[in-house]
Amino acid sequence: MARHPVLLTLVLVTLASPLLTPCNGQNLGDIVSSVLGDQLKGLWRNGELELLGNYCNYRVKPTLEGWELVFVGSVTCPGWTTIRGESRTTSQSGVVNRAVEDFLKKAVAAELITQEQANTVITTRR
Repeated sequence: MARHPVLLTLVLVTLASPLLTPCNGQNLGDIVSSVLGDQLKGLWRNGELELLGNYCNYRVKPTLEGWELVFVGSVTCPGWTTIRGESRTTSQSGVVNRAVEDFLKKAVAAELITQEQANTVITTRR
């Protein structure tokens, strides 16, 4: 659990909340929101990237599977193809790259690009 500081912080705040007493009119919800708000917002990401001269979009959202924080990623290139690259991983930093790799694998299978083009993209993104 030490690999996921946000989840650890949330668990600790939840466990400690009965021990805290409100002061100066603040409630626990306000305190938790101010402390965790920015960290939690950073878990969701949307953005753009370029693949072989085409503009693409990526999305990352967190989800809990049991006690494990998992990141679900997707890559789409709406002006180019309907193919959707997807990934599920515990690595927040690797989720987009894995979705790109899935997208490229599907693009090769659909004969939209060659394996060599996919390999070039993969090696330059690492």
